[in-house]
Parts: sequence; structure tokens; C-alpha cells
Amino acid sequence: MNRRDFVQSLSGGFGLMGLAGALAAEQPRPVFRAPHFTPKARHSIFLFMTGGPSHIDLFDPKPLLARHAGERPGAVDVRTERTTGGLLPSPFQFQRHGQAGIEVSELLPNLARTIDEIAVVRGMYTFNPTHTPARNLIQSGNIAATRPTLGAWLSYGLGTENQNLPGFVVLSPGNNGGALWRSGFLPSEHQGTAINQAEPVPEKMIRYLRNPDLAPASQREQLDLAQALNREHAAGFGPDPFLEGRIQAMETAYRMQFAALDVFDLAGEPAHIRRLYGSSQFANGCLLARRLVERGVRTVHVYYGQGQVWDDHKSINKNLKKRCPDMDQAAAALILDLKQRGLLEETVIVWGGEFGRTPVSESGDGRDHNPYGYTMWLAGGGIRGGQVHGATDEFGFKAVENRVSIHDLHATLLHTLGIDHERLTYRYAGRDFRLTDVHGQVVRPLLA
Repeated sequence: MNRRDFVQSLSGGFGLMGLAGALAAEQPRPVFRAPHFTPKARHSIFLFMTGGPSHIDLFDPKPLLARHAGERPGAVDVRTERTTGGLLPSPFQFQRHGQAGIEVSELLPNLARTIDEIAVVRGMYTFNPTHTPARNLIQSGNIAATRPTLGAWLSYGLGTENQNLPGFVVLSPGNNGGALWRSGFLPSEHQGTAINQAEPVPEKMIRYLRNPDLAPASQREQLDLAQALNREHAAGFGPDPFLEGRIQAMETAYRMQFAALDVFDLAGEPAHIRRLYGSSQFANGCLLARRLVERGVRTVHVYYGQGQVWDDHKSINKNLKKRCPDMDQAAAALILDLKQRGLLEETVIVWGGEFGRTPVSESGDGRDHNPYGYTMWLAGGGIRGGQVHGATDEFGFKAVENRVSIHDLHATLLHTLGIDHERLTYRYAGRDFRLTDVHGQVVRPLLA
């Protein structure tokens, strides 16, 4: 095949160029990098509840709300993003679970049964009440939509253990929100690979997974020619990080054609495991996350639904009753499944959204955004489960005890993976950047 025919063969959208483009962006290099110190965890899974789940209805009971329902005491005279009314009690009952007697909402019976594995962080706070900058902040440590995201930093800092799969995989229905897994100024090979887990069939999740025209050996020859041309171009024009990222993308795409047919095919999972997780899109994502870390993928982010799903400005009680069952079942199943396989102690799990919800009402039966105090939880590798860390005030508006910022959360997560957050830096535009910028402290009480 001459060069002209080769270029024409790629332009049809099939083959490795099509698959490499469909992988959303450039892939991580297949290389392992040593951590700064011996880690407790080797992998991370982030279960992201886009929109901001209500801590008051799930993990942070506030009985005083019922006593002052409809009132607006001075203690809650905090600015909200929208016009809000008086205090809105939660109608859901809380009970104590686990050896420590941690209070969990009746909406979450499955997570309640696994609470001894979970560290509930009730003292979270963030710095912005608006979705887009707040999501940028929790994903990248900065409200700007230009900085590298958490998964990209982990890929850069630790590399990947599996040469046939990306090191940073994002499971998101519809593949929306690509800015939330960007590589920013880090080399483009560290950007996340987005997979639509809505239908757990490999060919439907990944476009161009199979080449209808070429056998694997012929594809390898085609790729070798493409890479030779890329290297020739690089030799003539000098280093180009974007070209280097594309070269790595095509190599990963070739290997992933075969590995993906295994890892993304849930049909081989035993029936009792499928029942454990459930059949929702989020259940597919959690099960795939287990399969990915089982095969050495460094970081997996699982997004619940499309859009700002947990953004309950009205009808919050009705919405939570519909939404919580499948989230609760799948998240708890992930913990149990990892534990029974001996993977929980080497996989750190983080659950939460970009902020919480207000204890005061909006539109009568909704809750507005609350960045001042909310709940996230962690479990698995390096985390001491069965504890509550921090607290909000008596109404659930502000974090007042053992407060944990986004930067503290990032520093702690990196620590479980063997990374000193102050030493994980990248020089760009004349200065050294890091995920936590000039902030962040490891939250030692959360550690095992």
C-alpha cells in the first residue's frame, strides 16, 4: 500500500484512526511510575453524583429542623444562590448502623449495611455555589475549566499497570462533560477515556472497536506505517506533545480492540453478581469499575446519569425516592464485591457531588445549592471505615467541626495512593503547578 492509498484508507473512519478518535482523547502511556512512599491503595474509583446530593436527607440527620420547620432563625441567615424560604425538615427516618452506630437515612439500606467500611465526612465545604465552577473545583482543584483533572494527575503521577487499557477511564452515560476529565496542561496522553456504559455491550460503548476490513496482522502493519510517518514528521519539526499523545492513542487503540471485548462485556458475569449490582446504568458503571481496577486500570470515574441529576430545586423528596434505590444498591455492591475479591484494601472509593443542599426550602419542596457544609464518603484502601469525621451546624448549613476542603480531600486521596501532594508537580508557563495548588492538608484521622 502506498502512502496515498494508506491515507485514503484512514479517511473512511474505520480502523485505528477511527477508534483512536473515538477514545475521546489521547491515552496514558503504558508505564508504571513509582509512588513517593508505600501506598495503601493502588487504584481509585470516584462515584460522582452530579448536581449535589442532599446530605440532610442521606447522611447528616438534623432533628432540630422539624422543631423549627418553616422558620428562618438567624443561625441560618446565610446567602443562598436563589430565593429560599424557611427550614425544611427531612421526612426520612435515620437509624444507627454498624459497630459505631452511624446514622444513615432509610433511603440507603444497602450502604447502611456496609457502613463499617465507610468513612462519612460530614464536614466538607467548597468555595463556589454554581455547578460548572464547583464541578471544576472538585475535579481539578480550581474553578477554571483549564486545569488538569484528578484522574489526569494520577495518570501522570503513577502511570498505568495495564498496557492494553487506558490508565484513566470515565464511565458516563452519553459521554457528556468531557471537560471534567481533561488533561489540561499535562501531556495529552493523560486525558480520561470516556465510555458510555448505558448499554454494556463493547461494540455499543466504543465506536470502531472492530475493524470490518482488516485482520489484526494487517492493522498492525497499517499502524506501523502510520507511526513511522508520525516519527518522520516529529523528526523534521521537533517535539510536539499533541502528536506524541496521538501516537500513544493509536498504540492504545490497537491493544484495546482486543482487551475491551473482554473487560466491557458484562455477559460473562455470574447471575448473582448482576443481581447484586442491579440493572441500571449506574449499576453497569459500578460493575465495570470493578472489572477495570481488577485488570490494573489506575483510576475510574463513574457518573450517575446525564446532566445535573441530583440538582433538586423542587420535589426533592419525590426525586430522592426514585433515585436513591439504584444508587444505593450499586454503590454498596461495589464495596461488597471488591471486598470479597480482596480488592477493597487496594482500591480507594470516593462518593459525592460538587456541593450539598440547603436546609431551607426552595419552591416549597426543593433545596438550593449549599457549598458551606455537606457530606462525602470514602471507603477502601488506606481509609479507616466505620467513622464520622466532621460536623455541620445544628441545622446542616455550615461545616463547623473538623472542616475538610476540596484541597484536603485531594491531598488525602493522593496520600492513600502513595503520593505526597506537595511533590506531585508539573512545570508549565514558568511555574510549578500541583493538584492542590498552595493548599491542602492530609486528613490524618480518615486514614487506616
